[in-house]
Order: sequence, then C-alpha cells, then structure tokens
Amino acid sequence: MEPIKTFTGRLVPLAVRDVDTDQIIPARFLKTIDKQGLGKDLFYDWRYDAQGKPKPEFILNQPLAQGATVLLAGDNFGCGSSREHAPWALMGFGFRAVISTSFADIFRNNCLKNGLLPVVVDEATSQQLFAAAESGQPVEVTVDLPRQMLCLPSGREVEFPIDSFSKDCLLAGVDQLGYLQRQEAAVAAYERDQPQTISTLPG
Repeated sequence: MEPIKTFTGRLVPLAVRDVDTDQIIPARFLKTIDKQGLGKDLFYDWRYDAQGKPKPEFILNQPLAQGATVLLAGDNFGCGSSREHAPWALMGFGFRAVISTSFADIFRNNCLKNGLLPVVVDEATSQQLFAAAESGQPVEVTVDLPRQMLCLPSGREVEFPIDSFSKDCLLAGVDQLGYLQRQEAAVAAYERDQPQTISTLPG
C-alpha cells in the first residue's frame, strides 16, 4: 500500500446519493482476487454503453477526470453489499480519497483496510465543493492526514474524523497484516521472556 500523508489532488464530482457497491463495481467483475486492473471497470454500467463504448457525458470519461485523485460523492456512498473490489476499483482509477457527508460502514472499513481514505465532511462543506466543481474548471483540494484536515480551494480548512489505528496504518502504508508484521520483533522478544512450559494443574 502507498502511504497517505499530505497530498493535493484534483476533484471529480459525482452528485449522486446512495451509490451502492454494485454500481461502483458490478458483481460480474468480482471473479478476480487480483487488486490490479479494476480501474477500467469502475462505474462500468454508468461509464459505458451496451457496446462497451465510453459515454462522453459521464464524468469519469471527461478530460477533467483524467489524473484526478479525489472523488467528491453524494451522501451514503458505498451502501449495499460488502466487496473489497469497490475500493480496489476506485484506487485502480487513481483515487486516493473519497469525500462524502457519510459512508456505509462496511465500505468505509474496506477503504481504510485497503489504502483509500474516506473523508467525512458536513453538508455545507460538501455543497461548497460541488458548487466549485460545477464551474467546469479544475478544482483542487489538499488532504492532510497527519492533521486530519481537508483544505478547500477557498483556503478554509475542515477537520475530518478517523480512528487512530486506521490513521497509523494509512500513514505507514500498511494493512492490518502489515501492522502485525511490523511488531514481529516485539512479539519475538515477548515470547523469549515467557516460560517454555506452563503447568495447567491446580495448585
């Protein structure tokens, strides 16, 4: 996983509420367990027509979306069934963070475990960002994970929540297994200090 610390990225607005994981990555693409290559299938049924040709009106097919690293989403993003393929597809497209007023719990946890930062903001901040994005001009925000701050184009900073364990993992660029592996020396030292045999008999 690539560490997330502080980065500035272009915003892509997707003003749709209740986007479920089957829209993010349709179930027919879940046969793979490889994280690579799913970016092309992100929002497939919205992105392509029946012949598999890109729909020019869909935001991800427009020039402003190319190279963007932050998705601005509607409320309750990532609802529906659990699938790690959803954050895999978002990251495969190039997104490093998703901003919304709320995320479905399972989706949010899957993001945190896979290196995609879910940024929760209040409704006023969300509307300010959507208004800026509607201008048709590139809009950039700065995500500062160490300080848990989102810097808006206006210069205003908004704090966002994240639990300390997930924050530590994202800053280090490790998942839960990677976090445990980093403690290998401490675990080995603990085991060396323990008795080789332990009596379980009474007294």
